Amino acid sequence: MIERALAGFVLAGALAFGARTARALSPSGAVAALAVGTAAASAGWGWAILLIVFFFLSSALSRYRRAAREARIAGIVEKGDERDAQQVIANGGVFAAGAVVAAATGNPMWAVAALGALAAAASDTWATEIGTLAGGVPRSLVSLQPLPPGTSGGVTVAGTTASVLGAGMVAAVAHLTGVGTAPGAVFFGGVAGSLADSLVGATVQERRWCDACAQPTERRVHSCNQPTRVVGGIPGARNDFVNVVCTMVGAIVAVLAAR
Repeated sequence: MIERALAGFVLAGALAFGARTARALSPSGAVAALAVGTAAASAGWGWAILLIVFFFLSSALSRYRRAAREARIAGIVEKGDERDAQQVIANGGVFAAGAVVAAATGNPMWAVAALGALAAAASDTWATEIGTLAGGVPRSLVSLQPLPPGTSGGVTVAGTTASVLGAGMVAAVAHLTGVGTAPGAVFFGGVAGSLADSLVGATVQERRWCDACAQPTERRVHSCNQPTRVVGGIPGARNDFVNVVCTMVGAIVAVLAAR
C-alpha cells in the first residue's frame, strides 16, 4: 500500500500538473487533486484508473463547446472551469476516504460507499455539463417552475438522461477494473445522489440576487462587478456544500441498496 501511495503520488502529481497547465484545475485544485489521486492509488490501481476516467471525461465535457455554455450560464454559476480545492474535495473526498478504508479493512461495503459517492459526483457533473449545453428550459425539481439555465435545483430531460449515463459510467468502469461488486447498487446510489443534489440545490442552497441587473445568481459579486444579496435558502450553503451532500447520499444509498 505504501509503495502504491508513492507511485500514485508521482502519477497524480504529473496528472495534476497537466490539468493545471490546461487550466482545468486552479493551483489549490491541483494540490487537492494530488491528495485525492494519491489516496486512490494507495487503495489500488483499479481505484486510480476509475478516478482518472472520471476526471478526464468530466473535464472533456466541461470544455466541449465551452463558449456556448458560458454564454448561457456565466451570470448564474459561482465558479468557472478551473476546479479549486473545495470543488475537488467536495466531489472526490468521500470517494477517496471510502476507497482507503475499503483497502485497509477489506470490508466490501466501504468499496460500495466509495463507488456510490463517485457515481453521484459523475451523475451530477454530467447532468450539469450536458444539460446546460443541450438547451431546453430547466424546471425546479420542487416547484416545477421554469428557471434560468445553470440555476441549482433545475432539471431538464437532457440533463436527467446525462445523469443516468454518468452514474452508469462509474458503475461499469468499476466493474471492469474489479473494484466494484455491486454495480446495480452503485448505479442506483449515483442517480439518487444527483437527485438529492437537485433537491438540496432547490431548497437549501443559498440563492442570491443582483439588484443592478435584476437577475438571479449564485455569485457574491455578479458579472457586472456589483455585489449581490441573499434572497433565499440558507446563507453560506453554497454549491460545494450541496456537492458534499450529493456524494454522501450516493454513498449511503449505494450501501443500503447493496445490503
